[in-house]
Amino acid sequence: MKVAVIGAGIAGMTAAYYLSSKAKADVTVFEREPYAAMRASYANGGQLSASNSEVWTTWANVIKGFKWMFKEDAPLLIRPGVEIDKISWLLKFLLSTARNDAEKRTIETIRNAIKSRRLYNTIARTENIRFDYKKSGILHIYKTQKYFDHAISLTDMYESNGVEWVQVTPDRCLQIEPRLYHMKNDLVGGIWTESDSVGDAHKFCNALQGVMQNKYKVKFVHNHIVNNVSELDEFDRVVIANGSDACALKVDNIQVYPVKGYSITIEHAHGSPGVSILDDETKIVCSRLGDRLRVAGTAEIAGHNRDITRSRIVPLLKWVKKNFPNVDTKNYSSWACLRPMTPDMMPIVGKSQINNRIYYHCGHGHLGWTIAPATASQLVNTYFL
Repeated sequence: MKVAVIGAGIAGMTAAYYLSSKAKADVTVFEREPYAAMRASYANGGQLSASNSEVWTTWANVIKGFKWMFKEDAPLLIRPGVEIDKISWLLKFLLSTARNDAEKRTIETIRNAIKSRRLYNTIARTENIRFDYKKSGILHIYKTQKYFDHAISLTDMYESNGVEWVQVTPDRCLQIEPRLYHMKNDLVGGIWTESDSVGDAHKFCNALQGVMQNKYKVKFVHNHIVNNVSELDEFDRVVIANGSDACALKVDNIQVYPVKGYSITIEHAHGSPGVSILDDETKIVCSRLGDRLRVAGTAEIAGHNRDITRSRIVPLLKWVKKNFPNVDTKNYSSWACLRPMTPDMMPIVGKSQINNRIYYHCGHGHLGWTIAPATASQLVNTYFL
């Protein structure tokens, strides 16, 4: 069976891996960039975070979005403009919110995240892949009682689905991560999830490419844009896994919108935290990846614009300076990516409704790095074995 995979980000690479290693398919991966994982998977927050599985489709988030609409440094910024794709996506997002089933979707995401933990460990062990993986845990920090109370209200949902959700005091936060002492007077509490981890998605994808080429004879065609699936008629099946570009292929009427995210990577980040941090109020995360500190956050609804906007990078730098002032931010790089979001925040995993050759593995949003192995395994087990 000859299978084409469109996209070499984390969604495409995990699909290609299971297609070649489990389904024994003859796989070719098509990627528009010269290397794997050069777009949304290049410099994400690094967290493999079952404890950050909440979907955004809640009325509380809708209200926050409207409040932040014209605030340039807001965690979520909706750029004004009359664009049909954006308006359509936002309307469907509101419809998904109106279903009031965010908890159901969050639980499904949690289960995929926990399954992916096991799968990453298996892949790393079986294929001898190194990608700055570290089971460092994630500490969620809270500086206002309102946000902390909301976190506490999630305890039953997380714990009943297999995620530790340990409420900790400010003093315990400092024991877990002593480098937080600069904010000791600001903290009201924290949530500690020791089994969460961090890793570099870009390193993982490129190491996995080497394994697939050498061990499973997967072929890679870089610098190649697939404009129409009819170009791939020589293949028995095609897996669309190219993130927010999936809609451009116009096979099914799917909706995957590009929600821009930003990150900075600080080189030789001495004095950075040893555990991964999630600041729930600012929606900023940081992860220690080797000797680098990755800091990511903010979401921007602005179409397919990939420009790095300085006003969106500044909050990340200020966050580091305020919370970890001993970290020297002199040498850092900035990154912006387009997270492929569906209106209901759930990935599209399955078969085309109008073309029996076409399958989807896309729309993982901001959690592609966290859940992609589970959904890729699901795709292959359901449709290719």
